[in-house]
Amino acid sequence: MTIRRDLAAMLTTTFVSWLGQRTTAVALPLVALAETGSAWTTGLVGGAVGLPMLTSAWWARGLRQRLTTGRALAGVLAVQVLGLLVIPVGAAVGTVGPLHLTAAGLVTGAATTLGGPGQRALLADLCDGVATGLATRMLAWQDFAHRSTMVLAPPLAGWAVTVGGPLRLLWAEAAGVALGAALLLTVRGAAAPRAGDRAAGAPALRHVLARHPEVRRALAMTGVGGLTWFAFTLGLAILGAETGRPGLLVSAGMTGYGAGSLGGALLAPVLVPRLPPLATMAAGWILLGATFAALPAVTSSLPLIAVLAAVGGVAMPLGIGALNRLITTRTEGPERRAAFAAESLVHDGAVSIGLLAGGAVIGLAGAGPTLVVAGAAQVAVGLLAGPWLLRPPVTAPARLRTPPVDRPACQRHAGEPARAGGR
Repeated sequence: MTIRRDLAAMLTTTFVSWLGQRTTAVALPLVALAETGSAWTTGLVGGAVGLPMLTSAWWARGLRQRLTTGRALAGVLAVQVLGLLVIPVGAAVGTVGPLHLTAAGLVTGAATTLGGPGQRALLADLCDGVATGLATRMLAWQDFAHRSTMVLAPPLAGWAVTVGGPLRLLWAEAAGVALGAALLLTVRGAAAPRAGDRAAGAPALRHVLARHPEVRRALAMTGVGGLTWFAFTLGLAILGAETGRPGLLVSAGMTGYGAGSLGGALLAPVLVPRLPPLATMAAGWILLGATFAALPAVTSSLPLIAVLAAVGGVAMPLGIGALNRLITTRTEGPERRAAFAAESLVHDGAVSIGLLAGGAVIGLAGAGPTLVVAGAAQVAVGLLAGPWLLRPPVTAPARLRTPPVDRPACQRHAGEPARAGGR
């Protein structure tokens, strides 16, 4: 009963915190513009949020290893609440400026950088030893809770802004994250201490990736996917403007992608534990890349755009679920927390870089060619990083093999993880 309560609390935390963040994405630019009167300040929070994440390989290395309990993660969310309150409190007293926007972005960015991977790692740790594949299924349900807010938050935010103005949404987000912190305080389970954890210390992200080539290949795929995401969002928006239908193409694409990804997220808890993880992820990236490359050819039909985007959307939760399965079965303890941090750093950092440079790329090459090249890049990384080019393990002849020695955990070399099959 305790494990069920803990898992329910963590999944609910994901839903309420992301619902608040996605609704605020509508309100924050409006508040910043109204309070400062300058359009350039509307991007300060988003830019400042990315800085802690991009530098997290250095400053967060030791901190992430302390986030092994619900209470510790609740503290991270409490810090995030403080950052979220900077702007509404400043607006209430009439003193919102660039400094406030930057401070809010830095604080919330640092908390998000620690909290997201920390929650995924703790969720997986709580499932260890309970049931085979439970960690994979719970992480897939967490992804579903996250993706469901993509559908619910935009209309909710639009209605709330119309009824009460954007400032109230900022207070609502802080309240939602505070509720998430309270839920995490009820989580009684913790990451079980493992032999060698103290000796392993806080492993560097590059060392973890060097030890686990399949995880490294999977992160290469998610990095390329994040880097080319701008081609879908900005590309469709610009194609719509060029064809005299501003907003229609990107709305059709995002609607189709959101519906498809929600459907894929419902399938992921059932399918991902039964499919080979690296092949599943590679197939998903190849399929998404193919849809990107095909979009410029169907811009005359909004239903076709929505259908193609939905096909790519279905593949993504399966790919992300496969990546989470690789991390949970190949790593544990400090390495697992570092691997989840590397996942966030690679994907979110690539998305930020892509969006930053995307406008210039599309301006030089055109929206259509950019979509085709972005799609081809995802297909290529899926083919190259998939399991097809991995060398099969070399096994010695039967007469030369020595029987394995079942060493107790306390005698393992420091930092050597337990075999995935033993959990």
